[in-house]
Amino acid sequence: MQRFRIFHQTEYNYGNKVLLGPHKILVRPRDGHDIRIEKSRLEFDPPALVSWHRDELDNSVALATFDETPVTRLVITSEVVVTHYLSSRTEPPLLDHIRRIPFAYTAAEALALGAYRNSSAQGAEFDNWLGELMTGTADTLQFLQDLNKAINTSCNYQERHEEGVQAPEQTLATLTGSCRDYAWLYVVAARQAGFAARFVSGYFHTEGTSLGDGHTHAWAEVYLPGAGWTGFDPTCNVMTAENHVPVAVALLPDDIPPVSGLFTGHVGESQIMTVRVNVNLC
Repeated sequence: MQRFRIFHQTEYNYGNKVLLGPHKILVRPRDGHDIRIEKSRLEFDPPALVSWHRDELDNSVALATFDETPVTRLVITSEVVVTHYLSSRTEPPLLDHIRRIPFAYTAAEALALGAYRNSSAQGAEFDNWLGELMTGTADTLQFLQDLNKAINTSCNYQERHEEGVQAPEQTLATLTGSCRDYAWLYVVAARQAGFAARFVSGYFHTEGTSLGDGHTHAWAEVYLPGAGWTGFDPTCNVMTAENHVPVAVALLPDDIPPVSGLFTGHVGESQIMTVRVNVNLC
């Protein structure tokens, strides 16, 4: 069992007065049989009217609305304490029909997972890269771990603060990317190989996230009958475990930024966004 205190603060300084529109907040971990939320607070400055709902993928979403008072600054502060319960298994308990590739999901699985298997052409370089990986082994779990390792060892991690995620071909062409670029390359590759896969955003505990301001993290999940949604983190070249705390899942990575919203007005040249994330054992 691991117990974490997760602090996540986003601050916008607009430089001029603006009117705040609705904001969508995705910072609450996906609690369930493995993760339990003990305490949580979500605060806004200026104050907001907050309502919660589950979206179409069962993410926990806070919708914040504000009054019509002009402001020059918005601060959103989330703090949660979570307990992560560990599995005693050393590897996922796969059902027989998924153990080797190529494989086929059952009719019921295929129907439920259709949207997670949609893939599009990525180009010759991507096809050649994935084809070499798929000829390396017929063992399902070994292939998924090899995919993790291939992204981790062939690409150089590069922190990026601009919005958006690189196309898989761009990541392969430049051999650089952030955690979200690595995760999206993994998702697309897994889908092309026939798996149902999704993009995951959340928190990751390391010594660095305890000592200083860190960042949110991203990884991939693949649906494996018998094991369910199973996480693979190519940035760290590991299967996800007790130090990974998922917040939101998506078909496409641009669908789940931690904070998204609208404002009306003209920002000044001094507009600044500051994000502080700390994940500490407690």
